[in-house]
Amino acid sequence: MADWTRTWTFVDGQWLEGNPPLIGPRTHAFWLGSSVFDGGRAFEGVTPDLDLHLARVNESAEAMGLVPTMEVGAMMEIASEGLTKFPSGAELYIRPMYWPEAGGPSMVAPDSATTRFLMCLYETPMPEPRGSALTVSPFRRPTLETMPTNAKAGCLYPNNARAIREAKSRGFDSALVLDMLGNVAEAATANIFLVKDGVVATPVPNHTFLAGITRQRVINLLRAANMAVCETTLGVDDFLAADEVFTTGNYAKVSPVIKIEDRAFQPGPVAKLARRLYWEFAHA
Repeated sequence: MADWTRTWTFVDGQWLEGNPPLIGPRTHAFWLGSSVFDGGRAFEGVTPDLDLHLARVNESAEAMGLVPTMEVGAMMEIASEGLTKFPSGAELYIRPMYWPEAGGPSMVAPDSATTRFLMCLYETPMPEPRGSALTVSPFRRPTLETMPTNAKAGCLYPNNARAIREAKSRGFDSALVLDMLGNVAEAATANIFLVKDGVVATPVPNHTFLAGITRQRVINLLRAANMAVCETTLGVDDFLAADEVFTTGNYAKVSPVIKIEDRAFQPGPVAKLARRLYWEFAHA
């Protein structure tokens, strides 16, 4: 059995501690991977952009053919109540989820009328920004025509997992993942940026990856600090020729990349600026 950190889950009007059994072998999400989720963060007494993460889980549910049953305000209240179950300042992951219990007439498509909701809060430390080493993954990001890339859906993550597993088998921390045309889409679990000659660049959204909430927040913060930031088509060679590279994501917020293949990087000033600006925004 897994050794879970302190965890509380709100489901069906009540709070349950630990890892409660909520789905069975007939549950559509267990059988056919039709769950959606999102992830906010609580740390140092703040929950930056939590409302945007909660709004996005509703958008993901609709993209998967589910019926979101919770308003953002109601989810904010649940999250606030959940925070009181942990020590002040605890570093938490806040994960709202929807999933269908049953399939429709064909069984393969979910029955939207059976959509259920939960919110799970659990302790997980904020990673130190020590930096990660990436390799180019042999696995690609799917397109909207082949997978629900417009949702934060559980069924997308086995592809991320195999990219990470393959990268780790070769001594790297994670992977640089390309789209089907060979352009850089993202890192395996985060959005990615480069800096070249003082200009910040990040892959333009093309429906193969989620343009993350933290990604957009960092873009806005850097632009407000008079940094040039462009969203554009980028290849592996652009990253190998960069002055610095960093990632953004809800789990670690802003973190430097210190290696791509054989090319080493130093944690650079723009990544440090982005991280400082994000922390200032979070505490404002």
